[in-house]
Amino acid sequence: MFKIITDSTADLPKEYLQEHNIGCMPISYILDGVTYGRDKELDWKEFYAMMRNEGKMPTTSQINPAEAKEYFEEYIQADKEILHLAFSSGLSGTCGNLRMAAQEIMEEHPDVKIVVVDSLCASMGEGLFVHKAVKMRDAGKSLEETAQWLHANVQNFVHVFTVDDLFHLYRGGRVSKTAAVIGTLAGIKPKLHVDSEGHLIVIGKIRGRKKSLNALVDYMEEKMGTWKQENLDDYVFISHGDALEDAEYVRDQIKERFGIRNFLISHIGPTIGAHSGPGTIALFFMGEER
Repeated sequence: MFKIITDSTADLPKEYLQEHNIGCMPISYILDGVTYGRDKELDWKEFYAMMRNEGKMPTTSQINPAEAKEYFEEYIQADKEILHLAFSSGLSGTCGNLRMAAQEIMEEHPDVKIVVVDSLCASMGEGLFVHKAVKMRDAGKSLEETAQWLHANVQNFVHVFTVDDLFHLYRGGRVSKTAAVIGTLAGIKPKLHVDSEGHLIVIGKIRGRKKSLNALVDYMEEKMGTWKQENLDDYVFISHGDALEDAEYVRDQIKERFGIRNFLISHIGPTIGAHSGPGTIALFFMGEER
């Protein structure tokens, strides 16, 4: 059985990672002059409190080739077949660096096989990508069969989310400063998704928080198509930036409208949260297209 590894940007709960024997490479971030990642962690609630209450603005970095190689070298001590499901190449250089490191490892260790798949996903969209791989692995599929299915269906992993504070999107270059100021004053909440190339794109603007949450569920209805049964049979993932009640509201709306019963809700980790900010609500499911 092959080993599945992902990045901390998948925002999967530690319990899920442990239960399914999934490796996780931490992507570091800097907050208030301190670097967090592999050797030092910050509680996620404290992270959001520092952003919300103290105005702290974190920065992030990617896993460089040397770090990636070091991580892989640790994993190959126990596993010779590895499937790494990587953070979207449209949002970070991490995936390319992982592929460089994997190639070096395989040249040095001919008995090792490492396949790096670009998820073109972020947060628990990447987590849902991992979840599908776990189901295939546990059903007895090979590394190659699993990687091929993920490649073939990568455009069916749909992301839609809304943020509570436009200034974090402004910092990341997603909206202009003028749009951030005017939008905040007017109570505008953007609707965003991750497109076919793995980029973060604004696809709508809604006035008011509750309407923006309902818009996520509307988008799901629009996009599910023939994949509705897949969502009924499996799990829909929801992540949040320290806004559990709003995540549960979205879950309850989906239950009521579509009859879906299985959900995994988790917080957005600091690496993604540094760019989306407190109050973000993100919904991930299988659909006809992104």
